[in-house]
Amino acid sequence: MTAATQQPPANRRLIFRLVLAVFAMFGFGFALVPLYDVFCDITGLNGKTGVTDSRTVEATPIDKDRWVTVEFTGNAASGLPWEFRPTVAKMEVQPGALTRATYIARNTSNRTVVGRAIPSVTPGEAAAHFKKTECFCFTEQYLDAGETKEMTVQFVVEPDIPRSVNTITLSYAFFNTEKFVKQKKITAKQQDTKLEKTHPGKKS
Repeated sequence: MTAATQQPPANRRLIFRLVLAVFAMFGFGFALVPLYDVFCDITGLNGKTGVTDSRTVEATPIDKDRWVTVEFTGNAASGLPWEFRPTVAKMEVQPGALTRATYIARNTSNRTVVGRAIPSVTPGEAAAHFKKTECFCFTEQYLDAGETKEMTVQFVVEPDIPRSVNTITLSYAFFNTEKFVKQKKITAKQQDTKLEKTHPGKKS
């Protein structure tokens, strides 16, 4: 009788659940980006829907009697061979003023890697009043082997943000999205092939 068969059923079930959890967590990293997009579309918080344009910002009055501290943090998730950090830890901004901040990303591997940044804003009540006009998180980012890139985010804290909010933290988590990008290309190619068969000469 082997050691495996001598283990109590409860132990075998525990081992099975732990292995299953590892695979689930691995897959979650690749599914997180599209799931986050859906969440943002539904709730209107953070991410792509926390967006405004330059014209709107120009028409927004600046509250020159108030200052809000914006803190910056960032990290590269497990599975993404990058170093990622903000160039400054925090800055003081006036509500209504367009502000620019930068992050630095470096690919520490010997191959090209693609990643996607997922933003979050705390406290939660500040998220709806934190708008971006430009952000590296809007699209996938490609870094060649050993490449270092400065990534920009431009934002405005809306003047009607609650007076109780004095400090906002903008965080980014970068995830490896190579499999997700490859799957999108495969899906697009399949759609083109299907369209070509039903409508020769046309492509999506």
